[in-house]
Amino acid sequence: EVFELYDTYGFPDDLTRIIAEEKGLTIDEAGFEAEMQKQKQRSKKDSAAKVYDWVVLEEKPETFVGYDQTESEVLITRYRKIENKDGEFYQIVLDKSPFYPEGGGQVGDKGVLENAVESFEVLETKKENNLIISLINGRPKDASAGLYAKVNSSDRKNSQANHSVTHLLHEALREVLGTHVEQKGSFVGPDYLRFDFSHFAKMSEDELKWVEEKVNQKIKENIALQEFRNIPIAEAQEKGAMMLFGEKYGD
Repeated sequence: EVFELYDTYGFPDDLTRIIAEEKGLTIDEAGFEAEMQKQKQRSKKDSAAKVYDWVVLEEKPETFVGYDQTESEVLITRYRKIENKDGEFYQIVLDKSPFYPEGGGQVGDKGVLENAVESFEVLETKKENNLIISLINGRPKDASAGLYAKVNSSDRKNSQANHSVTHLLHEALREVLGTHVEQKGSFVGPDYLRFDFSHFAKMSEDELKWVEEKVNQKIKENIALQEFRNIPIAEAQEKGAMMLFGEKYGD
């Protein structure tokens, strides 16, 4: 029961222990530890994957075109096979990828990769050693032939909107609660966002309402995009960019 509270509902075991002691009860420490070990073994088994070496088809620069395009003609520059509990998959790198890799709290793009005779589902997109890597559910018969890549654009559009809202929310929280408020993490997906921040008290109903009104007002303003895609970091700081995770930014 202590393990179920912890594992399923996220309730800390030490709090269960304290509450039990207040009621004159004890918890089965050995049983809890045994369940924890079983869970670790299950997790290890679930995450076990066999990853093969990269097969390099073409040495050429790989670029991200997804800020401007959600569809593009592409070539696979390298691929590798992955085997896990769910089956056999392939990780691929494209010469011109429209798929946004997971980052900045935002989930990676999904979509489709196809040619005249084959179609593959793009299940996730991540970044590894500066390579944008998409996971697909098969391998084209001729991996060196041209393909057409299509992002699930409705999911991307919703994720982008939710990503923008995390920044509007951050600003509103700083205005309402104070400039000590800083983002500590986030999750941005097509269906919802989560924004983690630091503050010394629970927010009141009035504060929540005030923040909500400020964010909605900014959304209604529909502010035109001013984009500075490639500028030196010092210039970005001069323009007022906030850099909360300084170690993540290059020049």
